[in-house]
Amino acid sequence: MKLTIGRYRDEKAYDETFEPVRRVSTLLDALFSIRESIDHTLTFESGCRSGICGACAVKVDGRESLACSIMARDGMRVEPLSGYRPLRDLKVDRSLTEDRLSSAQAYLHEYGEAVCSEKDEERSRIQSDCILCGSCYSVCPVVEVDGEFIGPFALSRSYRYASDPRESGDVDILTAIQSHGVWDCTLCGECTAVCPQGVDSKNDILSLRSMSLRAGFSDPSFVSMDFGAGFSFDGAGF
Repeated sequence: MKLTIGRYRDEKAYDETFEPVRRVSTLLDALFSIRESIDHTLTFESGCRSGICGACAVKVDGRESLACSIMARDGMRVEPLSGYRPLRDLKVDRSLTEDRLSSAQAYLHEYGEAVCSEKDEERSRIQSDCILCGSCYSVCPVVEVDGEFIGPFALSRSYRYASDPRESGDVDILTAIQSHGVWDCTLCGECTAVCPQGVDSKNDILSLRSMSLRAGFSDPSFVSMDFGAGFSFDGAGF
């Protein structure tokens, strides 16, 4: 079995093919085998090895996956996540995760007493299942054109708190995601498709848009539209 790994050294990206010398199961197992027996400098991240921590997220044949949760197979091409600054080989700078969560104010602002329904509890549980692996950010087409875009995982985390009846700072959260955030998403659904935890970021963003409208915000692209001199809402020029 041969694996091609997208490597990154001294600001240069290149591919290198390896053949693990022992029998392996998961892709992460194969990476460890290569580092232990062939190239001790191969750099990648791992943690729990159980699909829980998200540290081993990479791109496999162009698709985001957890290396510990996908079986190794002949001909695989493995490369680092997109959207993040590469550091070395498959390792990327994950400090961006904290920056995006901070920009989105995706945290508890002010706790208030409230009665939570089963639906409220289930919604909070689902959003809290996010392991911040970065797969959704890597696959997002908006990130490719807007490096300041808050990103799916941060917006889902914003929704987790903004929709919580115990959170008194929901307007502050909604305010934080108006620029480079909730209205910039194309709703392509790629983030939902690659999430290993089943978090539906696309639906969360749609919900955030509805919450934004109810709070008095509006889609800036709609507000800036020029309907033309012959367009009116009184029926005369429509």
